[in-house]
Amino acid sequence: MAQRLHPRGRARSGERSRPRGSKRARREAPAGAGSLRAWTEENDGLAGGWRASRSSGPGRAAQQAARRCRLAFDSLLRKIQGLPAALPSLSLELTVLYNSLLFAVSESDGLVEGEAERLNHGLIRVLEACGVSGQDLSTEELWQKVLQDVTTEELCAPLHRLGALQGAVWLAANCLGSVTGLFRLLSDTKGPLPSAHGGENELLALLKAWSVPVEGDTSPLVVQSTKDLKEILWTSAAFLQGLQGLEAGNLPAALSLLQAAASGFCSKRVLAQIYTCIGCCTQQMGKPQTALQHLKRALQVDFQCLSALSQAALVYRQLGETDAELEALALLYKALETPAQEAVSIDPCFLIRTELLVHTPALASMFSRSHPSEVKYLLAQRCLQAGRVGEAVEHYLDLLALLQEGPQHQVPLHGRSALPRIPEVFLEAASALEQLGRYQDAIAVCEEIISRTDDLIPETLRIELDSGAGGEVPGRAGSPSPGIPPQQKESLRCIVWRAAAYLHQGRAWTKLGESKEAITRFTRCLNVLLRVQLVSAASIHSGEEMAEALPEAKVLQKIRLLALLGRGSQFQELGRDKEALMNFQHSLQVCPGDPAATSYLLQVLWKLNRRQEAAALWQKVHADAAPADGQQEAAARPYPLYLVSCLKPVNLPHDESLARNLQDYLRTSGQDP
Repeated sequence: MAQRLHPRGRARSGERSRPRGSKRARREAPAGAGSLRAWTEENDGLAGGWRASRSSGPGRAAQQAARRCRLAFDSLLRKIQGLPAALPSLSLELTVLYNSLLFAVSESDGLVEGEAERLNHGLIRVLEACGVSGQDLSTEELWQKVLQDVTTEELCAPLHRLGALQGAVWLAANCLGSVTGLFRLLSDTKGPLPSAHGGENELLALLKAWSVPVEGDTSPLVVQSTKDLKEILWTSAAFLQGLQGLEAGNLPAALSLLQAAASGFCSKRVLAQIYTCIGCCTQQMGKPQTALQHLKRALQVDFQCLSALSQAALVYRQLGETDAELEALALLYKALETPAQEAVSIDPCFLIRTELLVHTPALASMFSRSHPSEVKYLLAQRCLQAGRVGEAVEHYLDLLALLQEGPQHQVPLHGRSALPRIPEVFLEAASALEQLGRYQDAIAVCEEIISRTDDLIPETLRIELDSGAGGEVPGRAGSPSPGIPPQQKESLRCIVWRAAAYLHQGRAWTKLGESKEAITRFTRCLNVLLRVQLVSAASIHSGEEMAEALPEAKVLQKIRLLALLGRGSQFQELGRDKEALMNFQHSLQVCPGDPAATSYLLQVLWKLNRRQEAAALWQKVHADAAPADGQQEAAARPYPLYLVSCLKPVNLPHDESLARNLQDYLRTSGQDP
């Protein structure tokens, strides 16, 4: 074969025009056949040794072996690049560079800046060997120039191999445009490719169309074949784009890409993640049964894919299958109690693998390991919501014990955490204990909240209302109402928690038949609420105005109503009907039209022989729809779980007889009932 001349007319052998005796000529002379042979043997020995170490499996030994191999390849590369770039040694140089970078990428989960410069330097040396300058070119421009200008057959396989590694690095950095442009060049595609099948996009079609150059028998050995890297790139590109479609809400395209990724080349761990993502996608598409099939398949592939178990619990909840949901959560909690296995950072079989190339924030969020305390809380919460109070109490008590053991059981507050603020957990536990009839235990749990908030509440909390205030239910971290300083917001939360604790104590003492103790707790609850003043530039707000201006005000308003009704009913028990009357009248001012407040007030008015007032109120109740509206409003408001048991309809004794008495009174007095 004739020598190929580079653009400047110099021979392929890299011969110089300097005098043979020149020291500079001797120092810059390209490597001789003996050096090339020795370097090739060294490369093959290192690559062969690494391949032989695959039987040792992943772990610390593999990491140490990888570090030794990387250092050895780096040393060999420095020897080769210590001489001027020359075509005869470029194939070996690019192979050694590829092997060295494989270990670098695997160790650091991507190319660091220094390694990226080494790759660019290798491309510049290719151009220099052909007499072309590559200075001041970007990485994309370097690849374009190299793949368009360098046509030496011996360099085709090494360059494609290095190009595949570059594509992997760009894919890991989510630079899909750069990857697509690179594989257009590698595939020698001038125009857009037709889709291989309906849901496939251009990048997947390019990767499938890319023909990996055949390696010669005498080619230097590599630690990971280009063919394997191609398969990993295709799977990773499908998985990454499927995740992007899922995050963007483009569910049909996401499903097609994820299904394609599931048919690709990856580890069991990644395959389980793909099936889990397919399950999430089909759930969002309104196909819960299909979602469950994929989530079960994920667990069959990798039983340690706990996100699939967590997602299955959500699907069962959507289907209303409480038993299956609780079973999934119990299995999840049991699995989380076992120590987590460390992720394998080095795999002797594949240095570059899908785990390294697909690590988006969405994936990390979806597959973040749940905290045992979060799952235990979900178990308690769902049991309480399902009316399984006995199980709920056991879970809440286990959770409280966990939280008091130390910081390792406490969950960082963030928007995704299933665990609310700790005082809310205590209040929900108290509510469950109260419903189970363990009143003294409920009182003790509430006392814990009261003692811990004692120094956190100011004598007066004056909050300037923003006219556009609005937000979520209080108690969750990260949901402050607009226009309220964080310190005031936290003080307001503490007041809500403390007042709710006194409310539950009052209810518990009521059930124990201790009316005086109950009145004391209800009074303390009301006194705590009086510390809050919601004001605007115009006037002081109250009632519904407060509830509309600030979400916490809705909860404060409901607690005030419940405390007034509770205190009024206990005054009735003690025969102090006039004091009961004042509480019931005040409760209707707080929540006009409330059915329970109306019923209590009717009872006490009739008992006090204020029958004309009772009849007028009864007529008013039946003349408008205020009670029904109040019930709809109560059902629509997302009150905290710890208040739900307090909101159950009150069936007062003598309601039917009172209604008959009122009708008789109106009839005998000549008024229309």
